[in-house]
Amino acid sequence: MLSTSRAAFFLSCIVGLFGATASLSAETTAPGIQKPNILYIISDDLGWKDVGFHGSDIKTPNLDRLAAAGAELNQFYTQPLCTPSRAALMTGRYPFRYGLQTGVILGRHTYGLATDEVLLSQALKENGYKTAIVGKWHLGHADRKYWPNQRGFDYQYGPLLGEIDYFTHEEHGVLDWYRNNKKVHEPGYVTELLGKDAVNLIEHHNVSQPLFLYLAFTAPHAPYQAPQKYLDMYKNIEDPTRRAYAAMITCMDDEIGKVVQALQTRGMRDNTLIVFQSDNGGNRSAMFAGEVDVSKLKLPSDNGPYRNGKGTLYEGGTRVVAFANWPGHIKPGTVDQPMHMVDMFPTLMAAADITPPKTKDLDGTNVWPSISEGEESPRNEVVYNIEPFRAAIRIGDWKLIWRTPLPSARELYNVAKDPSEKEDLAKKYPEKVAELQARIEELAAQSAKPFFLLESVRESKSAPSTPVLPNEDAYFDAAP
Repeated sequence: MLSTSRAAFFLSCIVGLFGATASLSAETTAPGIQKPNILYIISDDLGWKDVGFHGSDIKTPNLDRLAAAGAELNQFYTQPLCTPSRAALMTGRYPFRYGLQTGVILGRHTYGLATDEVLLSQALKENGYKTAIVGKWHLGHADRKYWPNQRGFDYQYGPLLGEIDYFTHEEHGVLDWYRNNKKVHEPGYVTELLGKDAVNLIEHHNVSQPLFLYLAFTAPHAPYQAPQKYLDMYKNIEDPTRRAYAAMITCMDDEIGKVVQALQTRGMRDNTLIVFQSDNGGNRSAMFAGEVDVSKLKLPSDNGPYRNGKGTLYEGGTRVVAFANWPGHIKPGTVDQPMHMVDMFPTLMAAADITPPKTKDLDGTNVWPSISEGEESPRNEVVYNIEPFRAAIRIGDWKLIWRTPLPSARELYNVAKDPSEKEDLAKKYPEKVAELQARIEELAAQSAKPFFLLESVRESKSAPSTPVLPNEDAYFDAAP
């Protein structure tokens, strides 16, 4: 296991996924629906290059077909870790505004996504959608007010936390597998159970009502486990960790194929917008594997040309594989325009012709014209994260990473010319550094205190001999 200090600050995402029977009424015909169904699929810690359409040897034929017939989003950004990314999607607001910018919610933590934030699920439900989450939540578990059924989801299946054994459905020996607020004891491999449940939900859905299905896989997050039949597909891969990782991805791809086929069978496919993305970049450091001990493993993810990975503010941690597909509504091709996960709230509202609800000011921008027609993105600024000890921002082509613990460090990159972040231009362009620093300071003044750090302080007071912070060099991205 990781040390207590590492486990505390480096959390990974693996909450569980929800899969089983749905209690929705069924119809066999699909009358015309004005609002589109929305299938939003998230993978967990998927490397940018670890899909077939990015040149991987990992087999992902179903994802490849969807990407080819849709818009591949080549500059799609997330937060560097699990909980913050999922919060950004659900709120359309950067997590630094409500205290979820640092770390992820661990099993012993009592906080969650603030209940005064209006979530995507709530907004869609209020506009006539049947809403369901099948898979990982990771936005609060200690109090039921944070649970999916209490946050706008009509149906929920899967785990509430961020890590889970793929066969026992346990974290630290405790079952974390729920359906609609009740624990479920059942056998099965997590990824297959999630896919099966999503299919069942679609098969029993009343097609006269639009469906929002948030399908959040835990794959391919550690622990690296897969059914034998999928491991056998990759006998040619010598490293056992990479073999299992590849098997996990192909299994997920198979389940996605079954879900798409279910939509087709019900006559729902042509009116369904499918979005696929990873929650953050592939993991390249044992420090960010949560409480799963991977210290002796060769970590398997491949982020292609992008530097570093999960947990860091480099492109490898925040620029992820993503695409959108909706037959007849999205022009196939590559959209090489910057967009962020916070944009998906107003964008999905626009795609469904819904006026966004009156709520706190959104950081997200409607990028539907960019996704559907390849128009220029209205997003000129990308906030990678704002934390008390580090921050990163991109304005136009320029990106600044600023680490504040002494001795402080600033790195400046032109990500349009240097997406691999090989040439630090901070000394060459000090005026650009000053400009981006000023913007970071402005945003930092608007930030809430990170709940993760507050919990760490509380824990240190109750057990002062237990360290709560990780090795700084690892967390502050000192290594390339």
